[in-house]
Amino acid sequence: MIAATTAKGKRIALFGLGGSGLATAHALSQGGADLVCFDDNPEKVKQAQAEGLTVRDLREVDFSSVDELVLSPGVPLTHPRPHWSVELARKAGKPVVGDIELFVRERNARAPECPLIAVTGTNGKSTTTALIAHVLKSAGRDTQMGGNIGTAALLLDPPASDRFYVIECSSYQIDLAPSLNPSAGILLNLTPDHLDRHGSMDNYAAIKERLVAASGTAIVGVDDSYCTAIASYLEAQGRKVLRISSSANLHEGIHFRDGWIVKSGAGGTQKLFDLNEAPALRGKHNAQNAAATWAVLAVSGLSSEEIAEGMRSFPGLAHRMEQVGRIGKTLFVNDSKATNADAAAMALGSFENIHWIAGGLAKEGGIESLGPFFSRIRRAYLIGEAAPAFAATLGGKLPFEISGTLDAAVVHAAGNAAQEGEETVVLLSPACASFDQFPNFEKRGDAFREAVLALEGIKPMKEVVT
Repeated sequence: MIAATTAKGKRIALFGLGGSGLATAHALSQGGADLVCFDDNPEKVKQAQAEGLTVRDLREVDFSSVDELVLSPGVPLTHPRPHWSVELARKAGKPVVGDIELFVRERNARAPECPLIAVTGTNGKSTTTALIAHVLKSAGRDTQMGGNIGTAALLLDPPASDRFYVIECSSYQIDLAPSLNPSAGILLNLTPDHLDRHGSMDNYAAIKERLVAASGTAIVGVDDSYCTAIASYLEAQGRKVLRISSSANLHEGIHFRDGWIVKSGAGGTQKLFDLNEAPALRGKHNAQNAAATWAVLAVSGLSSEEIAEGMRSFPGLAHRMEQVGRIGKTLFVNDSKATNADAAAMALGSFENIHWIAGGLAKEGGIESLGPFFSRIRRAYLIGEAAPAFAATLGGKLPFEISGTLDAAVVHAAGNAAQEGEETVVLLSPACASFDQFPNFEKRGDAFREAVLALEGIKPMKEVVT
């Protein structure tokens, strides 16, 4: 844990005692802050009390005596309306910050020279964060990974001059981190998301822009209009910008072309890495993740050989096109994270000869938009509440069965795939939420993995990043 020593002697009010909030409270307490914390959930309040933290309803606190409010990122800061604790702090003229801000202050105070790579974007940020950290570790660098990807930033090891930090940042976290100043920052892409919490796409984009605007090197994906505009603006401000793309042939930058990550510039175009050598990075969407990783690690001092070797050995993230195992010529892939049709399209576009397991709690629009990928599918196995609606969409277009349960779908798909005698894929990419049969997509993916690993003759693949 990183004790929040920069808060020593300060009067801090903290709201939100979930995973990262509780970790932040302990970091502040260990750092010598005069801390009082609270949560709207009585069970979380009881847990904090049991762990020795000072708990008090913040509505009873005199905010004029408070130095700042530390807010958990899941608590509304601005929209649809500020949380009541935020309103109390603002009425008293007190700043509102989050755990990433406290982490940045500790880094700036203890080891400002240590490399800090921060990653954001609407899609792909977890894979990119995990990939960067994996390559760094495989190259022998002292590496800490955390933030939005799972481990709270203040639970990482303390800052040291030769220690790399790879931090995934959500828009909520960036909004609460005014001092965030990465040595290299990545903005992958921007599409409408979390607008209920930010009010508009322009506000959402402006928050994401802050991460790269304050970076020593700004690495920006230019495959959408918002990010392209941000890259151009930063360049006009004299900032160091490195453009990346999964689809455009850039005159200068790192992009994807004909299966390769390539670098273009005044000296021409140089092939850097054949993405086919990295099985866990299948699909065009992963080309952007790989380009961002190459760009940031090259400016961070790694050699081309170190980056390439790390990419080859990357096992992938759990539930994101996770290669679970193989029986003969059949590969089993867990893409449980694909909770809507757009996400499923990424996986369907990455394979041929697919035995597709789909269904669950359907999203608006169902799977109508996936029609262009139906020619890649040998047979569909429909599960959950969406099965009848999906069957109506698929009727007459490709063979399918209503399997009902995930276990049945795995067994039937494995048996049919084995009879084909050629390279096939059994793909769980549900295009649905999980809540009809599972509490979340992780539990659904775990159930798929367990069912696959129980098949006779299965050869498990590498363990993934969880």
